[in-house]
Amino acid sequence: MLLAPMEDVTDIGFRLLCRQMGAAMVYSEFVSSDALIRMVNKSLEKLKVCADERPVAIQIYGRDVDAMREAARIVVEQAHPDVLDLNFGCPVKKVAGKGAGAGMLQNVPQMLAITRAVVDAVPDTPVTVKTRLGWDHDHRIIVDLAEQLQDCGIKALTIHGRTRAQMYTGEADWSLIAEVKENPRMHIPIIGNGDITTPERAVEYFERYGVDAIMVGR
Repeated sequence: MLLAPMEDVTDIGFRLLCRQMGAAMVYSEFVSSDALIRMVNKSLEKLKVCADERPVAIQIYGRDVDAMREAARIVVEQAHPDVLDLNFGCPVKKVAGKGAGAGMLQNVPQMLAITRAVVDAVPDTPVTVKTRLGWDHDHRIIVDLAEQLQDCGIKALTIHGRTRAQMYTGEADWSLIAEVKENPRMHIPIIGNGDITTPERAVEYFERYGVDAIMVGR
């Protein structure tokens, strides 16, 4: 059971609390790559990690290859995270509307270029990705995209079972998450996310869909 990254929620205090409550791993709030390379204090504060919360992942987002590459190096140098996670799933307009977060689902070549660049930039730190099923119902590309991301060298993939168009409405569709997991060409861990609202549902989805881990958010 993993704690999902959540803006204005998963600060160091909340992460520590969730570790004490049994979370196997916790994620930071997402951090802007553009802000990191400008050394904005508020963003640098998000890189603070303590020993008691490990293993911990720091998550970054952005749309520029060079900025994401440099931000990844800054994160590793300052926070020494156990995992560096790339946010390709945030659906909010101020992020996705500018081409970052879930906006990357409309520019897969750029997403893959960023992923390759970050993996190469921090060779001693596992790089993972969190994304969605696709931009909208007619472009649910996750099955093919998962293979492409794996080929970039990521060590795990978290899939939220909604499209960007759905935002947080409707029900998460875990059938496509299961399809990714069942793909014989996939060998990295697949983490399922979306609508895990009770302990019973967590167990049910873990067993039904065969994922390697469950991530709990809102």
